[in-house]
Amino acid sequence: MRLLGAVLAGGLSRRFGSDKAEALLDGERLIDRVVAALGSQVDAVILCGRAPGLPDRPAGGLGPLAGLNAALHHARTHGFDAVLSVPCDAPYLPSDLRAILGDGPAFIADQPVIGIWPAALADRLDAHLRGDDRSLRCWGRATGASPRTAPPIANINTPADLSALGFADKS
Repeated sequence: MRLLGAVLAGGLSRRFGSDKAEALLDGERLIDRVVAALGSQVDAVILCGRAPGLPDRPAGGLGPLAGLNAALHHARTHGFDAVLSVPCDAPYLPSDLRAILGDGPAFIADQPVIGIWPAALADRLDAHLRGDDRSLRCWGRATGASPRTAPPIANINTPADLSALGFADKS
């Protein structure tokens, strides 16, 4: 299976107070750590929701599903079978994430932004985004995706979350 990794990075970082993708952890930007961790598990990696990556589809401000939608359409038109989505604020992804998720659709039960989604779902996600519930859990239910368990995955939402990891660098 040819797999596209998608780092969803279009959020507003309201709770963080600044662009958390740019925040430093042990001297390295969060987004760079995520790209590196994901890159070893997929055939290619793209950023969604920020330059120099793909713009959210159909527009920004619709949450992580708009980034996933852009990735699914990109995957389908570029010969990928599926998308492995992760947030830009999960710097310690399991090295066996692809194996945990299987062929999909599937997502991590306590972090549904982390999931594997067949590229064939692209048009279906277009239609889903026209509805009222744009949560990843709702999308997962709509696709029959399997919730999977994984070891705890750190997710950075606030500066305190970053500091709690013990390597915070506020530069």
